[in-house]
Amino acid sequence: MIGRLVVLGATGDLSGRFLMPALAALHAAGHLDERFRLTGASREELTTEGFREWITDWLDRQGGDLPAEARRAVVASAHYRRADVTDREDVRALIDGDEPVALYLALPPSLFPQVVSALRSAGLPAGSRIVLEKPFGEDLDSARELNARLAELVPEQAVFRVDHFLAMTTVQNVLGSRLANRVLEPLWNSTHIAEVEIVWDESLALEGRAGYYDRVGALKDMVQNHLLQVLCLVAMEPPVTLGERDLRDRKVDVLRSVRLLTEYDVVHRTRRARYTAGRIEDRDVPSYTDEEGVDPGRGTETFAEVELELDNWRWAGTTFRLRSGKGLRADRKEVAVRFRQVPHLPFGHTGEVEPNVLRFGLEPEGLTLDLMGTGARAGHLTELELTAELEPAELPAYGRLLLDVLRGDPALSIRGDEAEEAWRVLTPVLTAWERDLVPLEEYPAGSDGPAPRHAYGPGPVTREALLHEESVLGTAADDGRS
Repeated sequence: MIGRLVVLGATGDLSGRFLMPALAALHAAGHLDERFRLTGASREELTTEGFREWITDWLDRQGGDLPAEARRAVVASAHYRRADVTDREDVRALIDGDEPVALYLALPPSLFPQVVSALRSAGLPAGSRIVLEKPFGEDLDSARELNARLAELVPEQAVFRVDHFLAMTTVQNVLGSRLANRVLEPLWNSTHIAEVEIVWDESLALEGRAGYYDRVGALKDMVQNHLLQVLCLVAMEPPVTLGERDLRDRKVDVLRSVRLLTEYDVVHRTRRARYTAGRIEDRDVPSYTDEEGVDPGRGTETFAEVELELDNWRWAGTTFRLRSGKGLRADRKEVAVRFRQVPHLPFGHTGEVEPNVLRFGLEPEGLTLDLMGTGARAGHLTELELTAELEPAELPAYGRLLLDVLRGDPALSIRGDEAEEAWRVLTPVLTAWERDLVPLEEYPAGSDGPAPRHAYGPGPVTREALLHEESVLGTAADDGRS
């Protein structure tokens, strides 16, 4: 187990909000001892004592429920060096010595190629590992370039492309519930399942993240990584083991089976929108374009929805709908597995018959099964709900990720070919959106988002969308692409 963690970009929000509390949780659980060392580096003029005060402040805000002894241990283990993390000599000074290190790039993704090149020039101690946050590249070409640079630095098994969704116990429960219950796996196919919705809707608006979010948008920020990863766990074939090779091979199989969207498909099966001014609970929210740091000319979406199909034996005919939005009326973070209707109802039963739905609550934790049954009136069908509450996770998601990094278990990290396949899936969508083939709709902050167009939701297709579609499809036909 590696005993030294070097965090590049150590004074950023990611480090304070997630990494420091995660380290304290690892200390509290007995996974780290007094030999563990934390080195923080950034461009800020800061002393080790100042860095320790910074950590203390963040732990008071984000880790106040953790034991004081564990928080003190993190602070005592910390040292700081001011460094340009793209400079070879500065990086060499950070990793000085023969002891292997775990390097966490808590940096803007645009810096990854430069930092990886600097690390290669400086030379890493044998056995070292490198950790990168999503997104892994900005498109398919840049992902391939980044992977090529990483391959020159360390072996693939030493690269941890982390996605904290995979370390959430609620996300892992999707796979656990499937494979540990005989009642589910025989039904886990297109014969019985009509559609799967993977949803991450937030009432939070921009919340000061314009510097990052306005250059990325909902599709790249959520769908391209987090939600595609959840799709893999829902749709994958049962792996032989949960070891890194078996698990990640089956996830790549899912991504490779995704049918690429044509221009016609993108128009019909994707949506993008952004919020306008509105009210969420007791607070007024300005229009996205009026948020500080936003460039309205970019046309960044705060809502993205994509419908995908898988070309394989198990899932032919099932729709997978991935959706994420900001500034909405309420949080909805779940995987909803919607089963097909029963083929026949006995004569004499009345009442609305809804399809069975198995819901995996991602945040907060929960598991719900919607069934139909006979109610108080004989022969009258009514809805039944079976609910289970899950115990809180033993470790926070980032605690689990850091433990895997230090122990050298990459099973829950994303392999290089997997990162590229995820970009391949959404490249047609990104290309069509850049050409404005799909209109950028609007929805008031505090609403349920743009009116849904699919069969399971209320609301009509907007007149503007229809006119835009006619224009796009007419252009495609003229170009011979219809």
